[in-house]
Amino acid sequence: MNLANAFDFTGKTVVVTGGCGVLCSAMARGFADHGANVVLLDRLVERGLQCAEEIGPRAIAVYGDVLDHEALLEAAEKVREHFGTASILINCAGGNRSGATTSEDQTFFDLPPDVLREVLDLNLMGTLLPTQVFGRMIAEQGEGVIINISSMSAFRPMTRVPAYSAAKAAVTNFTQWLAVYVAQEFSPDVRVNALAPGFFLTGQNRYLLIDEKTGDLTERGQDILKHSPMGRFGTPEDLVGPALWLASPAAAFVTGIVLPVDGGFNAYAGV
Repeated sequence: MNLANAFDFTGKTVVVTGGCGVLCSAMARGFADHGANVVLLDRLVERGLQCAEEIGPRAIAVYGDVLDHEALLEAAEKVREHFGTASILINCAGGNRSGATTSEDQTFFDLPPDVLREVLDLNLMGTLLPTQVFGRMIAEQGEGVIINISSMSAFRPMTRVPAYSAAKAAVTNFTQWLAVYVAQEFSPDVRVNALAPGFFLTGQNRYLLIDEKTGDLTERGQDILKHSPMGRFGTPEDLVGPALWLASPAAAFVTGIVLPVDGGFNAYAGV
């Protein structure tokens, strides 16, 4: 196999859910930089338009709520009208909620059921539903790639985030299940994998890792770096290369895996 042009995605259309998030937009920009058409699926239309403009002429923003099946179907029609069928789906929408996080003032037994359900739905159903809509395009054309976003917390549940950990473990399981299903029922040229980011500073987790008053690392932030052999948090750009590889012909025989991008966190036993 000649891999000289393995990362040339010219003519491919990549749909990125939650496309304007810190990590999601970095991956979207990476694909656009390598020739792909990029669709940023986001609930906030104005933000989406701004993100698309920042990425460049190959990017468009389309309204989409990953928990609204009808809205996703409408988004899929807009993608077809603009670019034709999708070749790659990145299920990037997800995250935790502070109300679903345990603390000294809020035990697990006090966590509001509606907030727990919101986190479970966002991460699990927010992956399943876009896959039903955009994954159908990929499966029916007989080739393409689906990339889900799992987490370090799917390998070993992190303290304080029970719903997020459970949901990401489910995303890992779904990734493996779907990889087998589409290969056997549709085409072995449809591949499904996941990225498992380690610890990246984002708007959703900054309050857990950085003290807002001092700007110093919290105790949790310090513990994470102590257990990360590379000694730093990830940057959004650290996810771009792994995503490009999973979507490329260089990974043609890779399906059903969950790839850690974690600075060695998952490999370190702490001693």
